[in-house]
Amino acid sequence: MSEEGRLQGTVVNSVRPEELKLPELLKSATVRSLHATIDHEWDPLQRSACQTAAGRALWNHVIHDPVAEVLAGENFLRSLHEKMRKDQLSNAREVSGVILAVRTLWFDSRIEAAINSFEGGRAQVVLLGAGMDARAYRLSCLKECNVFEVDFPDLLQTKADLIQEAIRSAEHQQIAVIAKSLIRVAADIRDGNWLEELQRSGFAPERNTVWVLEGILYYLPHLHAMQVLQSIAANCALTPTILLADFMNKCSISISHSTFQFYSDWPDHLLPTLGFSNVKLSQIGDPDAHFGLLHDPQNLFNKLRNLPRSLQTHPEDGTPCRRLYLVEASGFPNQATA
Repeated sequence: MSEEGRLQGTVVNSVRPEELKLPELLKSATVRSLHATIDHEWDPLQRSACQTAAGRALWNHVIHDPVAEVLAGENFLRSLHEKMRKDQLSNAREVSGVILAVRTLWFDSRIEAAINSFEGGRAQVVLLGAGMDARAYRLSCLKECNVFEVDFPDLLQTKADLIQEAIRSAEHQQIAVIAKSLIRVAADIRDGNWLEELQRSGFAPERNTVWVLEGILYYLPHLHAMQVLQSIAANCALTPTILLADFMNKCSISISHSTFQFYSDWPDHLLPTLGFSNVKLSQIGDPDAHFGLLHDPQNLFNKLRNLPRSLQTHPEDGTPCRRLYLVEASGFPNQATA
């Protein structure tokens, strides 16, 4: 059964055991030292990568990520676990981390479908703002793919060091790259030369490409986010191209204007103007974006997706309509408009 088929059939009755059991690996001096640097020297954008890894680790009943715990680190695991425990005790309609779990599973399933749409399942997969993503180690659909991880130099080095510690550990002897190749590209996608760095690392613009922008666009200033999207759209004129990305709407970035910057209320209207076609938009809770994790029909996500997207405040309680859009778009040389 495909990843998509397996996950769509998943029904979860219990989120996590009450006790958090940390692996011995997190107690090693090397791992502790690496995470101390993360805790004290990384900025919020970089640390968000560890928050994402913590979510994948603590939702491991639906996400099998063999290195998520070591990439997350003890502090991020304890923080999220405590929030999840409180949600369970209060019978919350949404348990902390569920958005991240659904988002991860949606990207997993769409990456698999995108790769399968190419002959022989051969493609380049580019993870922009890769963070602590470990798909090259866990998705079998990548076995014929060249995977490129693009992110800050210190983040990629720390990630590589943590994974190496996990490989050395007796607890993690089965860790290996599944992808045909994994190339880490040290570049800041807010700079204008990230695409050149990617090409110098072996990326071939003329080859089928899947671009993965998970949890990154809304951290960028508007100008930089648009430049990234335009650069990817330009690739549509050269080769079949598939973009997978998530977008916050305007109300969502109000959670923290110091953290979140770029937004789009209508990404399905924006992307065709850049040269993409066949744009499909989903919201958390839609048939292709719930994975059996959202049981309560009155949960926030079901209530929101049943409202017109033009509404900025909920008519029942006046709360902001904060939405996360999961978007798949494609482009082909004979269809590119710009």
